[in-house]
Amino acid sequence: MNNLDIYVYIIVALLPITACLVVFQVNPYHALALRGILGAIAALVYAVLAAPDVALTEALMGTLLAITLYAVAVRSSLVLRLGVLENRTNHPTEECPFQQLMAEFRKILDKRHMRLEIVIYNDLQALQRALIEKEIHATCTRLSVVDNDTKEKPYQTTTRIQRIYDIMHTELSSPQTILSYVNISDTHVPKLEGQHL
Repeated sequence: MNNLDIYVYIIVALLPITACLVVFQVNPYHALALRGILGAIAALVYAVLAAPDVALTEALMGTLLAITLYAVAVRSSLVLRLGVLENRTNHPTEECPFQQLMAEFRKILDKRHMRLEIVIYNDLQALQRALIEKEIHATCTRLSVVDNDTKEKPYQTTTRIQRIYDIMHTELSSPQTILSYVNISDTHVPKLEGQHL
């Protein structure tokens, strides 16, 4: 056994180790980086074993192109699009509870490597239509009825995704919102209540 054989065995041993790291990675961005390393190791193995055409194919298609496509898919799928109504009030103090609520949403989503994207609509009908047509994942509106205990107008957060509802229901501690789930596949979807933020 010469030195080249030892290097080949070491490089080949890295393949299953890296593959296991990819499978057990929680952060999708770290998994993408490890997938790139896995592809580079595989291309190196093919090159050492005198298969340059397969090595080039693995490097270009299996690593560069695949990682690029996966990155685009991960980036677009890990977004919660939250529809809100356009702000028509000029009182900066009224923004404080909403900003606190959005900060708590972001904190919960950050744990799952997701990001919050706020989409602004002009009226309730457009907001409800966007939820039904799956342009957004959830809505956040201010209720028009006043809470008798706190004299504040709480927010209503409605989501069409059961998993998001389950996560928010267990982790959201803000008393400023009423959380609800709506199944948009039903023929009868309740209308959103609320007013402009």
